[in-house]
Amino acid sequence: MIVSKYGLVLRRLQLEDIELVRQMRNSEAIRQVMQFREEISPEMQLKWFESVNNFENYYYIVEYEGRKVALINDKNMNWQERTSESGLFFWDKDLISTFIPILASLVLLDMGFYYLDWRISYVHVMRDNPAAIVYTKQIGYQLADGQENEENQLYFLTKENFEKQGRNIRRAARAFEDSKDSQGYLLLEPQDYQSGLAQRIEGYFRDASIVLEYTDIPEGRKYFRPAGN
Repeated sequence: MIVSKYGLVLRRLQLEDIELVRQMRNSEAIRQVMQFREEISPEMQLKWFESVNNFENYYYIVEYEGRKVALINDKNMNWQERTSESGLFFWDKDLISTFIPILASLVLLDMGFYYLDWRISYVHVMRDNPAAIVYTKQIGYQLADGQENEENQLYFLTKENFEKQGRNIRRAARAFEDSKDSQGYLLLEPQDYQSGLAQRIEGYFRDASIVLEYTDIPEGRKYFRPAGN
């Protein structure tokens, strides 16, 4: 499963990726801004992967210019309430202070709000991570009620706030759009059909009356929003 836009590719996490993610997640720079700060063993990492490799959790490797640069997720997905929780960490030091992390979040939010018709996206941010708080607010997330004194604070984002408060960021992001895929796309790959994941997602599209166009290509079935939407 692939989600792509703005020159970025979000490729669903596979078993062969988890050792790279473990090594990056164990780095001191990343551990110190996470709620869980202990070192993660290979056994712990495998157990975690097995617990999230399902229909309710979507972890993606972010690829930029052919490099694997980050991990981003949409987890704890509630398909009835149409809500989920996002998260992101970049390990490519050359990109952390650029516009690329924001683009990665925009790709994931586009997927949630425009392909899945999500109502609310949540995110947790550590109170002692001011850079992440600024980044989160730039996109349009708001601190939830009663979270001011929490160590791991909960923020929320509605589609309306995403379109209103994040307007300037999304306008700037258009400079990164590929003219061939200006609205981005979701690609369901052959292995997604073999696992049954693709059928469940397509069933959700039908049940929720989500209107998307698609074309079958050698790499799988490519979904995209109708022109003008």
